[in-house]
Amino acid sequence: MPEKQRRQELAMESTQKKSSDSRVHRSDRIKQIFALVSMIGFGGSAIFGMVSLFGSGLSSQHQQKSAPVVVSQESLLAAQERGYETVLQREPQNQTALEGLANVRLQMNNKVGAIEPLEKLVKLNPGRSDYKALLGQAKGKK
Repeated sequence: MPEKQRRQELAMESTQKKSSDSRVHRSDRIKQIFALVSMIGFGGSAIFGMVSLFGSGLSSQHQQKSAPVVVSQESLLAAQERGYETVLQREPQNQTALEGLANVRLQMNNKVGAIEPLEKLVKLNPGRSDYKALLGQAKGKK
């Protein structure tokens, strides 16, 4: 009997081991399937995002090419003039802004408009003969 009992115990252990191995194998298989589904989902979303990104980039490039922006010299000068005026509202004694405003207005052939910033520059820098000469030109003096 002890021999028969020993065989039964061995048979039970073998069955339990097979059952345990089967559960481990099934658990590993489920993990593999889950990992595969996750990778496919991530890859698909990444590809969809890149296609969407490149598609929107191409369409915006196409729109930019189809409507070229033409900026005139006058509009650039007007924008610079507004910028210098904005600075001078905050800092009325800013010499760089005064000089820039005077130059822009002279480029725009607005000699009357250039007089005020040139007068301030001459007042702030009485030793600068170039400011005095520009002021004289703006006022029509030689």
